[in-house]
Amino acid sequence: MSQAEIVEALLAFIARDDATDDAFEALALRLFAHQFTHNAPYRRFAQARGRTPLTVRRWHDIPAVPIKAFKDLTLSCCPPEAAERVFMTSGTTGSGRGRSYHPTLAVYDASMLAGFSARIMRGRKTIRMGILFPDEAALPNSSLAHYLALAKERFGTPDSAVFVRQGGLDLDALLRALGEAEASGAPIALLGATYAFVPVMDALRDRGRRFALPPGSFLFDTGGFKGQSREIEPDAFYDGLSQAFGVPRAACFNMYGMTELSTQFYDDGNAACPPVKSGPHWIRSRVVDPLTGQDLPEGETGVLVHHDLAHFNSVSAILTEDAGVVVPGGFRLLGRVEGSASRGCSVAVAEFLAAAQG
Repeated sequence: MSQAEIVEALLAFIARDDATDDAFEALALRLFAHQFTHNAPYRRFAQARGRTPLTVRRWHDIPAVPIKAFKDLTLSCCPPEAAERVFMTSGTTGSGRGRSYHPTLAVYDASMLAGFSARIMRGRKTIRMGILFPDEAALPNSSLAHYLALAKERFGTPDSAVFVRQGGLDLDALLRALGEAEASGAPIALLGATYAFVPVMDALRDRGRRFALPPGSFLFDTGGFKGQSREIEPDAFYDGLSQAFGVPRAACFNMYGMTELSTQFYDDGNAACPPVKSGPHWIRSRVVDPLTGQDLPEGETGVLVHHDLAHFNSVSAILTEDAGVVVPGGFRLLGRVEGSASRGCSVAVAEFLAAAQG
């Protein structure tokens, strides 16, 4: 398949209402053949595992790349200089920055918009948005900046605004917008990095201020604290959000995504933690033993592997360093891996780099 044919097939697949396992598998195998042909480090790794388009018959058997490998190798089917956009990781968990190369943003954008519309907007066309994250002009290589810009552009009302600028958080402008929403009765949504909500909650507490945002308002966080604010245990964090803004925890949504993917996972609110997360029909997840790559039974904790068809130009199968457990309807995210699972991930990285560098 040519790149143009792949993009056309993916856009049609994303536009479907749903997909069977067989349909997912058929497209996953076609993408694996494309990535095997055009992504040399990945091909060498797959060959070392005895996995080729001739031998792989199930999407479960497509070899997954450890997420840390993105910091050490260029994993792209197109020449890096031909990419329309390069998204880079924050670099907060190590010295290097992982890169994802996108020859076109058409698939990423279609994936984001479809998922956000279904899981967050839920039939609503628009809502006033306050963005607690820098915009794309400030962070052109941030997938989250692009994601939030898409959300604001497609689903935000004209009075939506970004409240994190070059000088930092514009708290006064944010509080004015929240006060206007509270007074008017029109719902508002605050979206941003998890850590960005902490100074807002702190400022409200220091000022003895709370809001009672109108029904239909929601809060949306992602990415964790990344050393940018103090860490808050999930139940305390969502209790604090609910109390500060007058929004029920069931309307406090968390998005789980990463630079190394082009599709996001969502929960249905954080009334209870950890909530069940799930994704759309073009992504599948497994929980595995990181040393063997073998699936673990439902209910057993392991390391999450995501297979994202929308991440077509790099590798679709990613071995994360996130612990999780498969449950009915999706998985529960349990934080970073520790102990033997963490050591297993490190071994997987070493094995990948040895094979991929040949």
